[in-house]
Amino acid sequence: METLEGADLCFPQLNFSCKKPKSPYTEAMLIYVLFSCISLFTVALNLLVIIAISHFRQLHTPTNLLLLSLAVSDLFVGFLLMPVETIYTEACWFLGDILCTVYYVIDYTITSASVANMVFISVDRYIAICDPLHYPTTVTKRRAQICVCLCWVCSVFYRLLILNDHLEHPGMSNTCFGECVVVINHNAGVVDLVFTFIIPIAIIITLYMRVFVVAVSQARAMRSHVAAVKKQHSGTSTVKKAEMKAARTLGIVVVVFLICFCPYYYPTLTGEDTSVDAASVAFEIWLAHFNSCLNPVIYAFFYPWFRKSVKLILTLQILKPGSCNSKIL
Repeated sequence: METLEGADLCFPQLNFSCKKPKSPYTEAMLIYVLFSCISLFTVALNLLVIIAISHFRQLHTPTNLLLLSLAVSDLFVGFLLMPVETIYTEACWFLGDILCTVYYVIDYTITSASVANMVFISVDRYIAICDPLHYPTTVTKRRAQICVCLCWVCSVFYRLLILNDHLEHPGMSNTCFGECVVVINHNAGVVDLVFTFIIPIAIIITLYMRVFVVAVSQARAMRSHVAAVKKQHSGTSTVKKAEMKAARTLGIVVVVFLICFCPYYYPTLTGEDTSVDAASVAFEIWLAHFNSCLNPVIYAFFYPWFRKSVKLILTLQILKPGSCNSKIL
């Protein structure tokens, strides 16, 4: 009986060892296959975005630099976070308390960077549509690069501050040996909710509402002067149409982001602590990470330059000399 009980423990030789998670074989295999496919798709799709924007010079715009940063954060989710969660879905945590804390610092840093990228992208679209005359001088590649660096650096320091207790006392939230749990107390959870969710989303929604109002007013003005616009400003009309399409696409990304992240912040909204376990199938965690797989899918459907870039990449046309100068837009 002692041998059988020991076989069910993560560390039979230690007291207070966790029990090994057990699920029916068919259910466990379905979970592994599903999560592995999501992880592979996330990596592949975001890698295509990164290669496209990095390789083709015509895509080296301030907006695409922000999209590139978002794709990098999504790639990290698919390449680092999802595989760990997949492996430890039906296994004990054997990497120790320190790596457990490091894992969560990386997890939360990537999440914060994604939110910051969303905010910068919405600001970029707001300026492009509401103040197009000053856009080329206001939004430059240099400033976009600075914004990208700031969002990543600030995300690291912010998460180190939020998880300071866990960094000083690794494993403080674990109840037994063989699990990797981080509990964010209610006060820290409220701070995280405000700065990582409420404020950024409020800014994004406000900016997109402003963009919508400007779009409606422009549509009414264009209806009144259709003939004049077609004859004298056809080029400007095309540019405006492209800008509005980009804004609509990014708006869909924001809505998807809200749907994916709302369940994670539900405990904080109800006044409870937020407990996250790396060795369990947490619906809210996988839903939040699934957002990283949806972002490039949305780009693939709505951005012509992305579809054209993917075609050139998959057919290995980018290996030809001078391919970086190809006409994509």
